[in-house]
Amino acid sequence: MAGGEVQLVDLVKRFGEFAAVDGINLQMPSGEFFSLLGPSGCGKTTSLRMIAGFERPTEGQILLDGVDMAQTPPHKRDVNTVFQNYALFPHLTVEENVAFGLKYQKASKQEIRERVGRALELVQMSQFLRRRPNQLSGGQQQRVALARALILNPKVLLLDEPLGALDAKLRKRLQIELKALQEEVGITFIYVTHDQEEALTMSDRIAVMSQGRVEQVGKPKEIYENPATAYVADFLGVSNLMDAEAAGPAPEGCKVKLGEFELVAGQGESDVALGPCKVTIRPERIDIEPQGTSGENRIPGMVERVVYVGATLQVFLRLASGQTIQAWIPNDGDAQSRASGDAIVAYLPTDALRVLPGGGTAILAAAELDVASG
Repeated sequence: MAGGEVQLVDLVKRFGEFAAVDGINLQMPSGEFFSLLGPSGCGKTTSLRMIAGFERPTEGQILLDGVDMAQTPPHKRDVNTVFQNYALFPHLTVEENVAFGLKYQKASKQEIRERVGRALELVQMSQFLRRRPNQLSGGQQQRVALARALILNPKVLLLDEPLGALDAKLRKRLQIELKALQEEVGITFIYVTHDQEEALTMSDRIAVMSQGRVEQVGKPKEIYENPATAYVADFLGVSNLMDAEAAGPAPEGCKVKLGEFELVAGQGESDVALGPCKVTIRPERIDIEPQGTSGENRIPGMVERVVYVGATLQVFLRLASGQTIQAWIPNDGDAQSRASGDAIVAYLPTDALRVLPGGGTAILAAAELDVASG
């Protein structure tokens, strides 16, 4: 479907003195699966409600295909919303729930039957059209809610944590289905979630939010592997975030000191001035080597604890430099396992070690407080 580009320009929403959304600028091209990701209170749901028209912005513009819709009522916007609780009518059948919105489009009975049939086929619910919501599982109700939204052919579909009430296994399966559905229908999806894995799995691009502002926008791989700030590194997935000292440039990047150990970080703020900085590395990029192994970017340490989580082993390490970090080891059935108290060497590859601007952890702690909706 043509159209469906959404642009937020200097968007602000205040509740009294509190700025729930504080001047965000985002562009979401037509046909993109775009996620707003962040903890409770970061402003993501408030932003979605303003796009839907349920909240009026204090300042700024909401452009849909270049037309400012900031003051337009919800029913006059070519967008539709799927909520976490699905909002299905309990007294209506699946067929009647999906057809409900078509009553206001003056469609014929034949057209309604055809469009309902196509919508239910799209979400694989054709065989359940005579059932009522209380006869469906949570995943089936979610599909019905999607069909009801899609049948109106909106340019933009807004999804407010629609998988939040489902169990973990079903949620993972529906993440794949939802992305496949979005690619099939080809319309713009704007998705709100606090679940990092969910955002990484489905999104074409992600905006990570904190305290009403956007910290970073980019593709999932870009944000995960190249976080712009300590906040993004700490919030998105698991990251080993360490205080360090910048010790000057290196051919591959930047020299940093962890205690008395000098490492080379090949990513991030390679031109950072001398002095305090933060470095980060993902746990899956750390190698655990035998005691006595030498070479660049290696620090001796000790295994503090090993946690078995099925597909991986989480190994917590105390480095000789004083930091405690964790490494993830694939559970490949290797008989050589690590145990608490083992002396080891941790290898932090240059291309995986990233220098970040200082700060971020205090911001994260504040953002996690439920100071506002969204």
